[in-house]
Amino acid sequence: MNFEQIIYDKNGPILTITLNRPDKLNAYTGQMQAEIISALDAADADDDIRAVIFTGAGRGFCAGADLSGGGNTFNNDAPGREGGLRRDGGGVLTLRIFESLKPIISACNGPAVGVGATLQCATDVRLASEDARYGFVFSKRAVVPEACSSWFLPRIVGIQQALEWTFSGRVFGAAEAKAGGLVRSVHKPTDLMPAAIDLAHEFAESTSPVSVALIRQMMWRMLGADHPMEAHKVDSRGIYHRGKSADAIEGVESFLEKRTPVFPGKVSSDMPEYFPWWTERTFE
Repeated sequence: MNFEQIIYDKNGPILTITLNRPDKLNAYTGQMQAEIISALDAADADDDIRAVIFTGAGRGFCAGADLSGGGNTFNNDAPGREGGLRRDGGGVLTLRIFESLKPIISACNGPAVGVGATLQCATDVRLASEDARYGFVFSKRAVVPEACSSWFLPRIVGIQQALEWTFSGRVFGAAEAKAGGLVRSVHKPTDLMPAAIDLAHEFAESTSPVSVALIRQMMWRMLGADHPMEAHKVDSRGIYHRGKSADAIEGVESFLEKRTPVFPGKVSSDMPEYFPWWTERTFE
């Protein structure tokens, strides 16, 4: 695929999306946003892709929004702009990440500020290099957290930690990010991508792609449920529909026969009939 501001690298079941403006510390642009979304669309449509890794080219992950527009960078009513309220671009991306049918890992290789930090909040597992730096710097730019991070960040790290980082707007290192629950593990720079790839293979090998896609949506969407009964309803439907699938038969038989399973189900064609359940208003 032909992209200018990202690198789309498919290697076996793993897709690596690399933010690729290294001379600008991979600062986020509208074009980069559109390219990432296109890459995620392609990943969801490709049954050979089982997991996605985000990382950055060069010494940074993403320095946040491209501020080359000067003081009016965030002013949509400035001369030459279209004017009026419009959707936040970072949120458009994280909402697309939220809808992904493939697990997404962030391998943060360097500075990640503003949208560079908030876009990672929508990924499933976050790994960091010892060189990683995070900054939810919005209060220092006189704006507010974006990319749906007011929803994602407190759910990942808790309200107290989320408020401390966003109130202060300070930049902090990988060790603090791990202690605060933002990242799963910290690695030497040369070990970061191998660790992310190993984890991606754990998600991809000997697992049903349809089950993984369902699990991802179940876990994220239950974070907003008001009662465990909501989980019970979707669990029950999942067990019923998946329990009679060819995948489930293969999963049990391969276990009993002590062999590696070969699951026939495909995300592109074999999602159960109740998916996507959250668009419904009844339970059948």
